[in-house]
Amino acid sequence: MAPIRTLIVDDEPLARRRIVQLLKQAPAFELTGECRNGTEALAQLTPSQPTVDLVFLDVQMPDLTGLQVLQQLPAQQLPLVVFVTAYERYTLQAFEAHAIDYLLKPIDPDRFHRCLTHVQHLLLQRSPPLHQQLQALLREMAPPALPSPPITSTNQFLIKNNGRLYFVNAGDVRYLEARGNYVVVHAQGQEHSLRSTLTQLATQLDSNQFIRIHRSLIVNCTFIKELRPWAHGEFLITLHDDTHLASSRSYNESVQRFLQRFTQ
Repeated sequence: MAPIRTLIVDDEPLARRRIVQLLKQAPAFELTGECRNGTEALAQLTPSQPTVDLVFLDVQMPDLTGLQVLQQLPAQQLPLVVFVTAYERYTLQAFEAHAIDYLLKPIDPDRFHRCLTHVQHLLLQRSPPLHQQLQALLREMAPPALPSPPITSTNQFLIKNNGRLYFVNAGDVRYLEARGNYVVVHAQGQEHSLRSTLTQLATQLDSNQFIRIHRSLIVNCTFIKELRPWAHGEFLITLHDDTHLASSRSYNESVQRFLQRFTQ
């Protein structure tokens, strides 16, 4: 049997190190990479990358949860997954109900090696229902549909916090940052959380005032003090309060359109 190409996805360095150490005792498994968050995992699991047979996937990560990572992959592209998690009864019950393997932190060596034996058996069987089981789990644990974006107009955000309802003026917002199922609004030195997505908010924001510079960042142009070209078409953006934000190459066109306003 060919080596089982294995990817580790966990935001905790100690957890990744633990799995690496245990994998060294299993010559049938070949470590192909380590990812510190869900965004890196998606990049590693794209069709252009070498095939991954097995992923040790942390359930809770700050940018994208393990489940959110899998939900963004095509069904036919889903690898064999072993979830790594701290104890949470509902989550473990869901894994068990769908016959999905998991490891509890801190990882017990004996349990880990039993898991590897199970993985080898599944890959040898090449069982078609594996993908179906994982898809059923994703459907069950998918978060409820998000409500309409909590923004009343292009001029104000409606914030709901601890029973309070209050407004933040769009003109005071320096930038918006995606964090899991929330968007953090950075305004006047404070952070306000919205249950929404950047994509939803972008459709209602004034595109002349706000530009998307990254998958997880939208910036208010009026607060930009400096743009410095970075590697591979990226920019290091400094705001007037000396906050530093990095754009991504995927949103280079948006940044270039902003710069063209001053060169025409």
